[in-house]
Amino acid sequence: MSNTQTTPATAADPTAASAAAQFLTPVVLGLQALGVNGKQAHWNVRGANFIAIHELLDTIVANAQAGADSAAERIVALGLPVDARAATVAEKSAPTAVAAGFAPWQDTVRAVIADMDAVIADLKAAIDGLDEFDLTSQDIAIAIMQTIEKDRWFLFAHVAE
Repeated sequence: MSNTQTTPATAADPTAASAAAQFLTPVVLGLQALGVNGKQAHWNVRGANFIAIHELLDTIVANAQAGADSAAERIVALGLPVDARAATVAEKSAPTAVAAGFAPWQDTVRAVIADMDAVIADLKAAIDGLDEFDLTSQDIAIAIMQTIEKDRWFLFAHVAE
């Protein structure tokens, strides 16, 4: 008979796991919300810059989903569960300005940027907070931040003057 463990024997101590969950869970939830809202924006954006923004929103959604997956998998790898069900995401994420229906491209871009800024704030808190607890989790937050900030830059370029 084998002794199966739910986490590796080399897993982080409980304090590090708890800190990773504390700081990465808001990131997971924010990225999940960004993915849903980004897809909503993708379907309903209208105007002269439609195709460029429509396609960029697909990239933003894919990157948000990949980032959420990386952060959630880190929490689980440390032995703690993640609750990112739709109801939890809706309850814990900031209200969005993404329209429920068709919207001009300028409004859509500004709304998605606002959603991205909320995620970036959570990422900054995670990077700062994880510095003393778990550098591997911090590295994951840094990598996600790099991607989200780059996507934000690409999107912001559409409304920059």
